[in-house]
Amino acid sequence: MLTPRRIEIFKAIVDEYIRTAEPVGSKTLQQKYKLPYSSATIRNDMQVLEEMGYLEKTHTSSGRIPSTQGYKFYCENMLNESSLDKEMEVAIRDAFTATNLNIEEAIQVSCKILSEMTNLTAGAIGPDAASQTLAHIKLFSVDERNAVCVFITDTGHTETRSFHFEEDVSMQDLENCTDIINSKLKGVPIVDLADKMEELKPEFATVIQRHDMLFTAFVQAFIKFASENVYFSGKDRMLYQPEFEDIEKLKQLMNMLDDSKVWKEIGNHETAVAVTTNHGAELTWIDDVAIVRSKFKVNDHDSGELMVVGPSRMHYDKIVAMIDYAARLIERMYMNQGGGKDE
Repeated sequence: MLTPRRIEIFKAIVDEYIRTAEPVGSKTLQQKYKLPYSSATIRNDMQVLEEMGYLEKTHTSSGRIPSTQGYKFYCENMLNESSLDKEMEVAIRDAFTATNLNIEEAIQVSCKILSEMTNLTAGAIGPDAASQTLAHIKLFSVDERNAVCVFITDTGHTETRSFHFEEDVSMQDLENCTDIINSKLKGVPIVDLADKMEELKPEFATVIQRHDMLFTAFVQAFIKFASENVYFSGKDRMLYQPEFEDIEKLKQLMNMLDDSKVWKEIGNHETAVAVTTNHGAELTWIDDVAIVRSKFKVNDHDSGELMVVGPSRMHYDKIVAMIDYAARLIERMYMNQGGGKDE
């Protein structure tokens, strides 16, 4: 059974392993944590905690490390959901107020800040495209063969796509293309845009010289817009985590990061272990990977999600506080802008 002494020993092991990434032995607990118990008592309790599934023994050391079930128990019962460190709070808030960000930029800035502060990978899942409609597009010419298109939805969410053409495209063609899409596709659900474009093909052919090239570019962009609303910052930071020195584990993680479907259904993964904190952040463990997530509201019906991805050995209390604070700032931006802004 979990006695107060065993809980004390267990917490010390988790705290020490999070700090050092080294298996923890009885001597370390006695000396560093001043536990008033004999080495034999501590070792016996560690053995019991291992049998209960909260600790694991590694192949290279006699010390113990927390198991996935151990991290779950720790986060359910021992997580200190304290207020955010003042320096971190100021850094996150200043990044939001320093420039006039739109929602897409704010989400990307949040991911960058979270990644830098945690030295882990940070990501975001944007609002579900299935519930959004197209408000309008803006198309900017870079030169004769390159253009940038900004898609704006009814919620104020924006997506930017770069177009590269194999042949020169005139400014008139770009303007005609923009006019047709804005007049005929406004209010169309994002997931239906690619199909609706087929109905516009004859009109494209009539008024646009390079109609085939532009038509194909927009169909492909609309398909991506409907399916790719996952963004990550700091993927390379996983290279410096000792848990991912194993190249096969690293490849597996990188494949996960590149598959947007994985993150939209992360809670349904067959090996997922999950817990929700008192403040609403969701913690999920899949094998050796931990994901901390916090939702932000876009409007009364839609929401997005910030997340930090890393090894199971992470500073959960600090990360939960950071990600919750950033999510609330994004939520406030959406609400203050009445669902977002167009620019």
